[in-house]
Amino acid sequence: MLIPRRVKHRKQHHPNRSGPAKGGTRVNFGEYGIQALEPAYVTNRQIESARIAMTRHIRRGGKVWINIYPDRPITKKPAETRMGSGKGSPEWWVANVKPGRVMFELAGVPEPLAREAMRLAGRKLPIKTKFALREDA
Repeated sequence: MLIPRRVKHRKQHHPNRSGPAKGGTRVNFGEYGIQALEPAYVTNRQIESARIAMTRHIRRGGKVWINIYPDRPITKKPAETRMGSGKGSPEWWVANVKPGRVMFELAGVPEPLAREAMRLAGRKLPIKTKFALREDA
């Protein structure tokens, strides 16, 4: 699982999800990518699940890049707890994904195989995605 080794602060405010992605909107490393079309928090488990689905479909051929990292802790209060008494404890880690962000990249496989692998990975994510090609290719 992707989680930070150390963080300066254990609990953070929730990041803003509105607006387009500031960077990471083009396929830079691989030949194909999967691009977010809507904002969401993507958890470390969802990222890992999408990665596994992709690598299993391409049968360990090619190379996969993960361009998002879950560095934000999300807290939750225990069930049946009264209001007040502070903020809950960190439960999981999320990456704040905005529209236009290329989340995964893939290289070294034919395009039909890459399309299907990206489609399977997109099903594991909580947002609508699209298949993106490298612009200079």
